Order: sequence, then C-alpha cells, then structure tokens
Amino acid sequence: MTSGASGAPRARLRDLLASEWIKLWSLRSTRWVLGLGTLAVIGLAAQSSLETYDAWPAFTPMEKAMFDPMTEAFSGLAGVMVMIGAGAVGALTIAGEYASGLIRGTFTAVPARHRVVVAKVAVTAGVMLATGAVAVTAAFGVSQAILSGRGVAAALGDPGVARVLTANALLAPVSALVGMGIGALLRHTAATVVTVCAVLVVLPMFFKPTVHQWANDLYALFPFYVWRTCLSLVAPRDSPALPTVTGSWLVFALWPLVAAAVTLLVVHRRDV
Repeated sequence: MTSGASGAPRARLRDLLASEWIKLWSLRSTRWVLGLGTLAVIGLAAQSSLETYDAWPAFTPMEKAMFDPMTEAFSGLAGVMVMIGAGAVGALTIAGEYASGLIRGTFTAVPARHRVVVAKVAVTAGVMLATGAVAVTAAFGVSQAILSGRGVAAALGDPGVARVLTANALLAPVSALVGMGIGALLRHTAATVVTVCAVLVVLPMFFKPTVHQWANDLYALFPFYVWRTCLSLVAPRDSPALPTVTGSWLVFALWPLVAAAVTLLVVHRRDV
C-alpha cells in the first residue's frame, strides 16, 4: 500500500487487480459459464465436423469448392453462445456489485473509482481473452483433426486462418466489456443481461444486406454482424453492401473502448 495526498493508504494497482480477480472467480456463474461454455464450443466443433466428414462424399462440386473449414471449427451458434455468455459475465461483474451493495464497500476502501474501473476492465478482458483463446484453439484443433480425414482441413498458416481465429477469440472480451458498460448504465442484473443479449446478438441477427447503403453502413457498426459477414470467413465477399476487414476490426476495437469509457464515466459521476 502507498499513501495518497491525504496520507491515507492507497491501494496499489496489483492489489486492485487481485481484488477484482477474487471477486470475479467468487461468482459461481463465472466458473459455470466459462467452463461449460468452453466445452460446448469444442463439442459443437466436433459435432459439426463429424457431420461434414460423413456427408462429404455427397457434396456437389460447387459445395466442395465453396467449403470453408473454419465455419466447422466455430459456427454461428458457437459465436452466439460466446457473446451471450461473455456479455452476461461482464455485466455481472459490475451490475452484481451494485445489486448486492458490495460496491459501497469497494468505493469506501478505494475512493479513486477510476482505479477500480481500470482494474475491473483489465481483469475481465484478460480472463475473457484467455478463455476465448483456449476455446477457439481447442475447437480448431479438434475440428481440423476430423476434417483431415477427408483432406479438407485448414492449417494455421493458410491465408485468413489466423485472422479468423483471432476474431473468434476476441468475441469473448469484446462482449464482456460491452456487458460491463451496459451493467454500469442499468445497475439491474436481470435488465442488464436481457439488454446485453438484445444488443449483442438478437438485434444484429435480423440484419441482412439491403439495397439501401445507409442501412448496410448501420449494420456494419455491430460486432456480431461484422464477425458473421466478414471476420469469421477465410475469404470474405467483396461487396459494397458488406463490411470490410479493416472496418470490422475498427468496430471490434471501438465497442470495448467506448464501453470501458462509459463504465468509467458512469461509475465516477453517479452515486452508489
């Protein structure tokens, strides 16, 4: 501990990180969501790959030519599960503290609220990134091992594969930080989780390319949409109606940054 301007002990950043780590893992929901979620992602990859392995001889030449092995390793359903699970965990890291009243004790011990938020963001993003990387890498390994029996597996060095794996892994921390921002705004556990699901997954699932470019530009501002139509594909389609790779990465960067800024601003200005 170090002393602040008033002479009172000031918590070091590593102390705050340790505190947030303990709070995150003290939630049983965290262990269940991350553990079962990882197993579910791997299981979905295995199931999808096995089905493709069995059906491969019946594929038409066009289907074989357009086949993307990365969609077997991490399907749209897996993406939905990751975003909902990670978003809910991120929301609970702050909405849960407000609901339980624990946040009062936290701010009493550490009056500098911005330091608490920084620690919370760092721990949540780090844990979710590690979890996403483990789940995505394991699913990729299982899936491609199965597909290699048909000679259609992707290798890590193939064009676009590393980008897709990175985007898939980043879904978890992006969603978690967005959930945290919404949790800071709403402060109600159930309302926050519902809103997170709606904003991250439910609403973007209804978006489809249209003849109206302004609508396409609007759709391209949502992480799930740019992931589904661009970043999750080894060879994204080149069309003015669809997001670009560069624009998609910007969306992936801006959402968590804005969410973290919103969390910091709201927590700093509003009473507990």
